[in-house]
Order: sequence, then C-alpha cells, then structure tokens
Amino acid sequence: MATSINAARVRELIDRGARLLEVLPRGEFEEQHLPGAVGIPLKQLDAAAVASLDRGGPVIVYCWDSI
Repeated sequence: MATSINAARVRELIDRGARLLEVLPRGEFEEQHLPGAVGIPLKQLDAAAVASLDRGGPVIVYCWDSI
C-alpha cells in the first residue's frame, strides 16, 4: 500500500534499512539521484524489474519531482 511520507520519515526508514527506488527515466537518474537509490524507470516497473530488491523491509519509491 502506498503512503506519502515526509523527509524525516524517509531518513528514519533509511536508517532502519529501507531501500530507495527512483522511478524517473534512466538519463535523469544518472544525472542526479539520492545516495544509495536504485533506478528503475516507471515505464519499466514490473515484477521482473523489482525482483532484485530486498523485500524484507520497506521500499521507498520516489520521483525527484515529488521530493
């Protein structure tokens, strides 16, 4: 279930092992992204694309425009 969170909550979740997933196009991800983020463009986001993500904890999905 998707939930909006603020920057403080993002930091808390990252400190507890959450993964960052940026969904902007590859070129934009390569230009700038948050440290430690994984980039999977939204148009390519499917079960196969996210199979390598650790599902043992939260995954924070973001797009730079929404930060």
